[in-house]
Amino acid sequence: MRLKPAELASALAKGLAPLYLLTGSEPLQLGEAADAIRLAARQSGFDTREILSVDAHFSWRSLLEEAATMSIFSDKKIIDLRIPDGKLGSEGAKALLQYCELKPEDTLLLMSAGKLAAEATKSRWYLAVEQWGVVVQVKELDGTDLLQWLQQRALRRGMHMDAQAIKFLASRIEGNLLAAAQEIEKLYVLFGTQPIGLADLQEVVADHARYDVFKLVDSLLAGKVKRSAKILNGLRDEGIAAPVVLWALAREARILWNIRDQVQQRVARDMIFKNLRIWDADKKASLSKLIPRLDSRVLGEMLRLSTQADAQIKGQRSGNPWETMLQICLLFA
Repeated sequence: MRLKPAELASALAKGLAPLYLLTGSEPLQLGEAADAIRLAARQSGFDTREILSVDAHFSWRSLLEEAATMSIFSDKKIIDLRIPDGKLGSEGAKALLQYCELKPEDTLLLMSAGKLAAEATKSRWYLAVEQWGVVVQVKELDGTDLLQWLQQRALRRGMHMDAQAIKFLASRIEGNLLAAAQEIEKLYVLFGTQPIGLADLQEVVADHARYDVFKLVDSLLAGKVKRSAKILNGLRDEGIAAPVVLWALAREARILWNIRDQVQQRVARDMIFKNLRIWDADKKASLSKLIPRLDSRVLGEMLRLSTQADAQIKGQRSGNPWETMLQICLLFA
């Protein structure tokens, strides 16, 4: 059986499968799915857990040996098999097929793997796992899926955020679900279960420097040079730490460099944005306007000045880092 992450909770409420395969590249959803399965297993009497990690020294025989060994502490046990790179090799594929044929009783196999290659999903071992157990494929979220995830996450905490507030939050976390979860927890501490609108969210995040620097970045991408210089001076006068501002400028310069590099490799624009985890429609529009005039010399100078400002902040080089960051801002134009 194949399930989406959102469907896992209801499936666990109906009963446990003997085998679960969690696969994908989004760490928060993977981790929370594994936690939910382990919790359900403990509640069903699986009190013993054996962790097996697949690395260069791992022997797949240990999986079969563990399946054949009875626990001295409990009648039921979990085998927590972790495959970070999602690669089993021929030995691993053979061992999993044998495991599925053995169908050990009172044993739950929980496999957590990285993103699987397309050919792996057509292999005999994968089809056997899907037939006998449950496969949960975790995908990176964007667009409507991301907005729905944020809304559901807030509702689970009893929070009520309107559509504009959810969209604003989505534009700031840029697909990073770990960051999103942390922000929702902060908002819960501040607002509890009272309704949260866009104005409430903007007022709160305005107190956090990393959101103020987003205003600077938005202004730079829009080509508003005077406004960008004004925001930069305002950040300095308000006592915002220089490393925070430099982080935002250097990050955006690296994004532009990567965009130019992928454009030269003839990567489709939508795929470029997906590769760089850029989901916000407004930011995509701003970056799309910049693509025709991205210059490797200018971008290289931005990165060089970022290194220079970093050294100035650390006292390893003379000069004012704020003046250097102003130069970076001017190069964005």
